[in-house]
Amino acid sequence: MHSRNHWGGSFEINGETNSNHTTDYDRSREMDWVDRAALPSSGGIHRHELDETQQSWLLGSQQEKNKKSKYVDLGCVVCSRKALKWTLWGLAAAFFLIALPIIIAKSIPAHKSRPPPPDNYTVALHKALLFFNAQKSGKLPKNNGVPWRGSSGLSDGNGTTDTKGGLVGGYYDAGDNIKFHFPMSFAMTMLSWSVIEYSHKYEAINEYDHVRELIKWGTDYLLLTFNSSASRIDKIYSQVGGSRNGSTTPDDHYCWQRPEDMDYPRPVQTANSGPDLAGEMAAALASASIVFRDNPTYSKKLVKGAETVFAFARDFGRRNPYSRGNPYIEPFYNSTGYFDEYMWGAAWLYYATGNNTYISLATNPGLSKNSKAFFMIRDLSYLTWDNKLPAAMLLLTRLRIMLSPGYPYEDMLKMYHNVTGLTMCSYLRQYQVFNWTKGGMIQLNRGEPQPLQYIANAAFLSSLFVDYLNSTGAPGWNCGPTFIPSSVLRSFATSQINYILGDNPMKMSYVVGYGTKFPRHVHHRGASIPNDKKSYSCTGGWKWRDTKNPNPNNINGAMVGGPDRFDQFKDVRTNYSYTEPTLAGNAGLVAALVSLTSSGGLKIDRNTIFSAVPPLYPGTPPPPPPWKP
Repeated sequence: MHSRNHWGGSFEINGETNSNHTTDYDRSREMDWVDRAALPSSGGIHRHELDETQQSWLLGSQQEKNKKSKYVDLGCVVCSRKALKWTLWGLAAAFFLIALPIIIAKSIPAHKSRPPPPDNYTVALHKALLFFNAQKSGKLPKNNGVPWRGSSGLSDGNGTTDTKGGLVGGYYDAGDNIKFHFPMSFAMTMLSWSVIEYSHKYEAINEYDHVRELIKWGTDYLLLTFNSSASRIDKIYSQVGGSRNGSTTPDDHYCWQRPEDMDYPRPVQTANSGPDLAGEMAAALASASIVFRDNPTYSKKLVKGAETVFAFARDFGRRNPYSRGNPYIEPFYNSTGYFDEYMWGAAWLYYATGNNTYISLATNPGLSKNSKAFFMIRDLSYLTWDNKLPAAMLLLTRLRIMLSPGYPYEDMLKMYHNVTGLTMCSYLRQYQVFNWTKGGMIQLNRGEPQPLQYIANAAFLSSLFVDYLNSTGAPGWNCGPTFIPSSVLRSFATSQINYILGDNPMKMSYVVGYGTKFPRHVHHRGASIPNDKKSYSCTGGWKWRDTKNPNPNNINGAMVGGPDRFDQFKDVRTNYSYTEPTLAGNAGLVAALVSLTSSGGLKIDRNTIFSAVPPLYPGTPPPPPPWKP
């Protein structure tokens, strides 16, 4: 029985062997692909034409070849060769049209866009700091920045036997050539406080190194005024140079000479008691120690000096005011009390050391009673070189609202906080605690001369209080039953500084060099005498004092005394009430300006001031030792 061939015919072939044409192997290969049914049943092998189906079998390899020529096998996918070609051309075009320009643009050095122009407060701040360069005494560095000033006072303190190198250095106080250590210390404390709170702003305007150098110039000098390496001292040098009222002998007031030309005696005043002076010096050194925490050796030196001088301040047998009965000091920088300096100095020493002894003193009920902290006396509610009470309470309020130390300090800190809030309320015009001029200046000193230093200090405290509130998320505070938004107090601060900078009825800036209209006859010896390489005698300089010509040297950044209670200002050199600047006044101005400038962001440094303060609550106890069977 034969197998069926579905294509027709038998699979059998003639068994005859044709050895002449093929071998058995060749025949077997031929039979592998030739359809046996196509072969004749007898005779030799004859080929005939194939039908369409057979052709498709036989020609399939050629069709596949043609098909492969049109497609490309990429491994994971087969795609048209034409599509691949267009894709590659498209990618190349995209590279040249898009990627290449980007690469070229990136390779070209970027053109930095101009930073936004500084605000008015920043411009004024640059100048206000420069005033301190103009007031320097001692051997000046070459880069001091005030070309008409040179080294001076190099013989100061030569008569003192217990100070190495005498009392060379420090700052002249105002338009004369006297170094008053009490307001000088206050000025250094204010500068340090402003740096602690706003170091990021000083850095943003490239004044950080400058202001630190100014502080160090002052604290280096203060460390010379007592034996800062000792644990206990019995005196402080309180002043270099000076004058008696009505004097007709050569001294710092009778003579009109540049500091570089001084040729008259400069006596040194010594205080064998002085809790006020010593308390302020302790505050200056302690606050500066926080500024220089990145310099441990110097910072520790400042802390050591602060603790030594504060111990002198607290000595029960040395509690007479430093100025009492001294005709060289009392008429000019008389101190009216010292309990505010106790609170002020103790607060700064606590922040500098973390020693609870100091915060216990600062919150002692007897201290607040003697300082009249809770009496709400109007004249004690604004900051001056003589009255530190509002600043000390604000500084301690910071501790309460940011660290909340609790018992046993909470009761007193809460009262300081409440009084601070009421002090801020008193600055608002709507409560009519203080009189105001028609031009918009608050009269903190009852309309007396030289008002600007007091309103600058008030602007600083107000602006800082707002920043304290903002840092804790408080939108304002209460004045009695009325809630006052923080923005209202900030507006007070800006209005007063704007008044100083020219928003006043005189349309005059009271900061020399700021704006186009500012005082040109400043009561200042160095600024009023030409830098012509000539030395003028004690009375030979009077012609420069009395001339109506403008000063040959602008003492840039100096904030003058300011207008009277009618907003009127007389630009007259001999009238020091209007035209004389002071070290303490400019320190308050610097602090206010840096608090208000938007450079560096509107915020404070919350934590640096607390660097030395230990944890207020017990830490987490260590875990128990592993159990052992």
